[in-house]
Amino acid sequence: MGLSLLVSVWLFYRVTGGVFNPAVSTSLLLVGAIGPLRFVLYCIAQLVGAIVASALLLALLPGPLSVNTAPGPGVNKAQAVWIEAFITAALCLAVLMLAAEKHRSTAFAPIGIGLTLFACHLFAVIYTGAGMNTARSFGPAVVTEFHHSHWVYWLGPFIGSLIASGLYYILKLIPYWRLNPGQDTDNIYRSPQPVGPLAGHEKRTNGAGNQVV
Repeated sequence: MGLSLLVSVWLFYRVTGGVFNPAVSTSLLLVGAIGPLRFVLYCIAQLVGAIVASALLLALLPGPLSVNTAPGPGVNKAQAVWIEAFITAALCLAVLMLAAEKHRSTAFAPIGIGLTLFACHLFAVIYTGAGMNTARSFGPAVVTEFHHSHWVYWLGPFIGSLIASGLYYILKLIPYWRLNPGQDTDNIYRSPQPVGPLAGHEKRTNGAGNQVV
């Protein structure tokens, strides 16, 4: 799952932003990264794309299509909603901090996003099927059947998008970059100086030719 998202996001990142998830679209809307019109178009494309992809799988693969998401044995609906909410929040926050928030590592955002999906999938797949994406649950349901817990995969990801957006706003209000400054610099002269027995033995100069101590 994580690898497929990594590749898909990297392929379309510079075309459409690589957004395939209504929950991610909601987070981007809430933080002002996209406008209402783009949000609506994104969600329509995501839901229709999920239906078409599910129909293609149903037509191409032999046997019944067993890709629906549903709570696992012993998992009640409230638990399923909050599991989906928290793993979706993790995914949305990864998108906001790695892709929407611009920095020197933005070009590598698909790696972090894909690994986040992979980690969340490992944790939640036995409990909820690790939906994290309303379109991913909606598409297969349209071409097969809607189960009585389908609403979980609308409410949970929506709550998750709200949580992620709230955390992002809090980090921006701090502001977070002052807590751990210099993380995006490539200036070697901001590296730690030797301590202990080596202190004073390393001599370096800055760009102006002045000795750095």
